[in-house]
Amino acid sequence: MLTLTYQEKKSIVSLVSVIFIFISFCLYMYPKYPGGGLESTETFRFWGSFVLILTLVSIIAHIIISIIFNITFRMMTGEKEPKFEDELDKLISLKAFRNSFFVFILGFLMAMGSLVVSKPSQVMFMILIASGFISDLIGSATRLYHYRKGV
Repeated sequence: MLTLTYQEKKSIVSLVSVIFIFISFCLYMYPKYPGGGLESTETFRFWGSFVLILTLVSIIAHIIISIIFNITFRMMTGEKEPKFEDELDKLISLKAFRNSFFVFILGFLMAMGSLVVSKPSQVMFMILIASGFISDLIGSATRLYHYRKGV
């Protein structure tokens, strides 16, 4: 039988919640896409609000999901969540952050490159949003991988 540690369970919940939050938000925002021209003020307003609201919703949802996870974990196992981070936890967090940061920076450079090659500005926003989502996924997946396989 496969037994998972607290950190592995938390990483899985984080991975699933990242996907759920992003897909739910995209489905919520899709009908609000303005029908005007590609470079209209309304389109810029839409993408700007998309990024800002997604950031806020994501932060708040992650906090709520983390609280619910900790309460559920405590009720199911009777254990408290670890209050400390040892060297392994810190190393895994650093590796996850590094991978996540690398993916986001790569996406940022691609987004800026899309402007250089004269793509519509909405392509830049889509690349930025996608790279933020993928970087969050990569961070959670890296954390899960290293807790399962080691460093």
